[in-house]
Amino acid sequence: MRLKPNILLSILVLLILAFTTLSVFIAKHPILPFDVKVSLAVQKYQTEWLDKLMLAVSFFGELPFSLLSVLLVAGIFYWQKFKREALFISLIVFSGLIILGIKNVIDRPRPTAFYVRLVQVNRFQSYPSGHVLSYVLFFGFLIILMRTLKHIPNTARNLITAFSAFLVVMIAPSRIYLGAHWFTDTVGGLLLGLICLFPLCYFYFRNKPAGEN
Repeated sequence: MRLKPNILLSILVLLILAFTTLSVFIAKHPILPFDVKVSLAVQKYQTEWLDKLMLAVSFFGELPFSLLSVLLVAGIFYWQKFKREALFISLIVFSGLIILGIKNVIDRPRPTAFYVRLVQVNRFQSYPSGHVLSYVLFFGFLIILMRTLKHIPNTARNLITAFSAFLVVMIAPSRIYLGAHWFTDTVGGLLLGLICLFPLCYFYFRNKPAGEN
């Protein structure tokens, strides 16, 4: 069952308002005691294998692998004759410009060793999380495609859906565990990822030829 356009628009407006409000708040309060408490709670249990797992979860969001992953998947879709899908997947690379622009405006510093354990040292500013944005947008769109493209074998669709869902769920905890982001950074990345996912899906389904699946 598809939601009505006015309901979808209302959800989008709420997401934009929530992201804008959070962004203004973070710009004025870059270090929050609540964020520190969440990070310490997430990092309470530390092991070498968990370090490696969290680094592996974050792998697809690291440059240049994030860019290469999008282009590679777009190439596979194009090779399999899903040319429209390949085009829309390719458009995801432009989200990098959005995230860099907002990071520069908010200019929130990364967590430091004074507050949390740093497993991974990162470049650029902290808010919002580019990893969370890219995972929600890229893997979220893949999940939608797998639920839409019935010509793809069920086994492949289910595996891709499960793998994508796992990464979307795990990316925020992994960024906090690694000391790369604060909790509110990941919330901002989630909101912005959903905001970017809306127009991508809107134009994909709006221009989708009738009967194509």
